[in-house]
This record gives sequence, C-alpha cells and structure tokens, in this order.
Amino acid sequence: MERLLSVVKTLRISQFNHFLSRRTMATKLDSPQFKSLFCPELESLSQLFLKNNYEIRIAGGAVRDLLQNKTPADIDLATTATPDQMKKMFNDAGVRMLNMKGEEHGTITARINDKENYEVTTLRIDKVTDGRHAEVEFTTDWLLDANRRDLTINSMFLGLDGSVYDFFNGTQDLADKKVRFVGDAVGRIQEDYLRILRYFRFYGRISEESNAHDDDTIEAIKQNVDGMARISGERVWTELKKILIGRFAGDLTARMVEVGLGPHIGLPSNPNIVELKSVFARSQENKVELQSATLLASLLNSQEDVMALHGRLKLSGFERDLCLFVVTHREDKPDPKPLRPYQWLEVDAKSKPKDTRQFIEEVLKYRGDLELLELYRDWEAPKFPVTGHHLKESGCPPGKLMSVVLGKLKEKWKLADFQVELADLLKAIPEVLEDVDVTKFEDRSKKGEKRPF
Repeated sequence: MERLLSVVKTLRISQFNHFLSRRTMATKLDSPQFKSLFCPELESLSQLFLKNNYEIRIAGGAVRDLLQNKTPADIDLATTATPDQMKKMFNDAGVRMLNMKGEEHGTITARINDKENYEVTTLRIDKVTDGRHAEVEFTTDWLLDANRRDLTINSMFLGLDGSVYDFFNGTQDLADKKVRFVGDAVGRIQEDYLRILRYFRFYGRISEESNAHDDDTIEAIKQNVDGMARISGERVWTELKKILIGRFAGDLTARMVEVGLGPHIGLPSNPNIVELKSVFARSQENKVELQSATLLASLLNSQEDVMALHGRLKLSGFERDLCLFVVTHREDKPDPKPLRPYQWLEVDAKSKPKDTRQFIEEVLKYRGDLELLELYRDWEAPKFPVTGHHLKESGCPPGKLMSVVLGKLKEKWKLADFQVELADLLKAIPEVLEDVDVTKFEDRSKKGEKRPF
C-alpha cells in the first residue's frame, strides 16, 4: 500500500480514483491481428505460467499496435513471477533460457520448443533514477509497473484472453490521436530524459496534425532539455533517426530546435530548418525514401558541422561519410551533360563503390532529380583501364611522376565520356610527359625525399 500511495503523489486524486476503477477493462480484443500471435509455442508458454499460478500479459508497444489493428513485429511479455521464480519454473519444465544479461532488470528469455524466443520481464518499479538509468525493485502490482512507463499509449497490458488493462486512458488517447506522458510529465521526463525524444517520435506516429502539441507537455520539455546532455549519443541517435524518417519530420525537428534541444543533441547553433523542411516536403511529394543521415545532413551547413555532430551522436562510418558527401555535393553542378558530374564523382571516389553509388543516389533524391536518378541507376561505371604497370612498360619514370601521368590520362578518359581505349591512352603518354616538368620530380628524387608509393 505504501508503494501505491507514493504513486498518488505524482497524480491528481481524481485521476487516481479513475484508474483504480479501471484496473481491468471490459474491452476485449478478438481481432485477426491478435489471433495471429498465437502459435503452439505461445500457448505452451501461457499454460506453463498458468500452471505455476503466475500472471503473464503482453505489454507496451505490441498492445498499442494491436489496438490500432496492426500486427506487432514482436511482443514483449510481463509477469508477476520474479526472475528467480521464472528460472526455477523453466528449469523444472526443461525450457532453455538465453541471454541472461537481462536478468538484473527482470528479463528472462525463454526458447520454447527450440523454435520461438520470448522475452518475459518481471513487473517492476523504478526506485532510484538519475535521468539515464534506474535502480529497479520487482513488484506484483500491474498498476505500479504501468505508472513507471513513459506514455499512456505504451502503458497498457493485454491478457492472452484478449482482456485490455488500461490504467491511464491510453486506449482513448490512441482513439483521439493524442500523445501524453503517464501522470506528471516533468516527473516522467526526469526519470529518463530520452523520453523527450520518444515523445516526438510517437507524436509523429500517432498524431494526425503536425503541430497540435499540448502546451503543458511542451512546457515540461522546455524545462528539462538540459538533461538531454546526459544521455549517450548512441541512444539519442537511435531515437532521432526514427524521427527524421517518420511523419512530420520537418515540423517536429523544427519544434525540437524551438524548445532548445538542438545544442544538447549535437546540432549547430543555426541548424538549417528551412532546408530540412524543403527536402522533407520534396521527398514526400516525390514519394522517395531518404535515409535518416541524408535528412540529418539537410540541417548542417558545413563539413565541420557534420564532424561536430558525429562527435556527439557517434554515427556509423557509413552515416558520417553520407552526411559529409551530401553536404559537399548537394548544390547545383552545371554541365552540358547533367549526368557527367555524378559519373565523375563515382569513378574518382576513394570509398567503396557500393557506398559511393548509395551516396550519389541519396544526393539525387535529396535534390529531387528523379529523372537523373533513373539515368544514373541505369549507368554502370567503367573501370579506368590504365595501371601503374602499363606506365612502367611504356617507359614512364617511377615515383610521384607516375601518379601525375595517371591522373592526366584519367582526365582525358573522363572528358571523352570513358570512350578512349587502353591503346590510345598509352599512345598519349609521351604527349602527357611533354606537358609535365619532369625535372621537378627528378630533383626531388635526387634529394632523397620519400616517395608516396
């Protein structure tokens, strides 16, 4: 009872009386999506918990999805059994357990019939939180577990008989397309500041309007944006990338900057919101999907901005290089042959060919050049036919001079739209050498300077 009273401190008495009367709901799911979850493995797991007098229910996001008539990608299960009780029960039943690292947070993964894995987590409350991590205590009270969750639409449970357990009006919020924190927004945010980004992510998924936020919720976020600096870059990027490729990405990111989040998630002091909105709107109009790193680049003004953001978010190497490429090559490239600048980018690239093609395709989608994108996708980059071995056989002096000659021959090949044959390129070597001050390279060699290769 003491724990329950501690919850009341963060809630209005009227709310408390309301959810006490709603500890179970009359609502029952019987949808095709719900029925599709059941298989012999889940039935077997359910019977095992029932036999041992422990409750087990579907929790969180899967309930939200099912109430929207969506089939969840996976399901999380919650139970009144403690980790030790689950381990004994599974051992006695000969059930294999995997990945015991989750045990300290109450999660045991059971492999049923050597076919399906199910993560089952003990109901818990967060005793102590520091805005990033929580010290947990196990409980058998479903209300207390629901109260520690972030949003009302994520705080529901679903019995395996289809009964919905909704303590904070999440069902109605889903129907009304509202995103609200459970109880006191400030308290929920201060338990884990990443919930600020989760709010914006789920707003993009649930709301039907791009900018219909509750004023009190936005004020609670404004009061706590500094806490985001305590969250690891990896966790921030995991949420931010989902926002960037979700609905209302432009408007939501603009609102995030407006409430003061920008500096705490690595954005420059003057992120290019106008560009982001323009690029996002164009991608929606053209029905093309941009990678999250591509949209991220639209906010950035320079390569220095990219590297500063990378330092905060710890982007992958591919994401970092994609951002750098987009920032560098998104402007117009005037040429009588519009495809040629992008062809040259590919044949001159130092990165992996597969990555380079993705980078160029992202730039063309970013710009909205869909016709050029199709031309580029139909074009296969030729391989420059001349090698250092060819030059050596043709009498070209070794050292840095060889690299200069290769470069000039490659320019000749590119200007001819890659149509010059190997034999003709080799014949051009004497002409190329005549245009190069060979003595400059010879002098360096005589001085004993180290050659680059």
